[in-house]
Amino acid sequence: MPAGTAPLRPHRHSPRGSAMNSVMVPIRALGPQHRARVAAHLLALPERDRYLRFGYPATDAQVERYVELLNFERDEVLGIFNRKLELIALAHVAFSASQEYSRCAEFGVSVSGSARGRGFGARLFDRAILLARHRGVSMMFIHALTENTAMLKIARNAGATVQRDGPESEAWLELPPAGFDTRVSKLMAEHFGEVDYQLKKQAHQFWRLLADVQEIRRGVREGRHQAGE
Repeated sequence: MPAGTAPLRPHRHSPRGSAMNSVMVPIRALGPQHRARVAAHLLALPERDRYLRFGYPATDAQVERYVELLNFERDEVLGIFNRKLELIALAHVAFSASQEYSRCAEFGVSVSGSARGRGFGARLFDRAILLARHRGVSMMFIHALTENTAMLKIARNAGATVQRDGPESEAWLELPPAGFDTRVSKLMAEHFGEVDYQLKKQAHQFWRLLADVQEIRRGVREGRHQAGE
């Protein structure tokens, strides 16, 4: 056994309620129209978190370049929004552009500091696996710094094999073929995520409208008060 390799339970992704967990947390598929939100989320990460996400101290320019090059047609980009429609958790499932490695994908995730401890990273990983299986992927890879214990914990909990090589670690997880339950779970998760986002969007717009109305009323009252004087 290579040095630094941690033998884990058989690395087949266990259902362990994954689909249900993903449905309970509204996860939305992102598209090109969300580039600004993706950039805002990544640029807001503290220096330490940005270092762990990219594996190097990425500058603002490098982060913006990464966002600019995101291929939303080939890859899957997933997000969790709060009530203010701020992107608080983000996952990128990168699929190979080469047909030779079409059954492989790589997973990366970031969670805002204010949203830590809620299991969002694990939920995004579950959803990523669901999507990967649906697209015929049989091997999910995670490349992370060894000190990125949160990411490696997600991989280990899913049953991945983790191999450590000094400051960096590689994890891989074998995925079973997609079945009917996979397709149904995917549709349910997508529908729930979209409905949740639209409700939050309507609520956000409504509160902005109320704020505008209150501002107008305040201006009217001040105008009347000044006129009375």
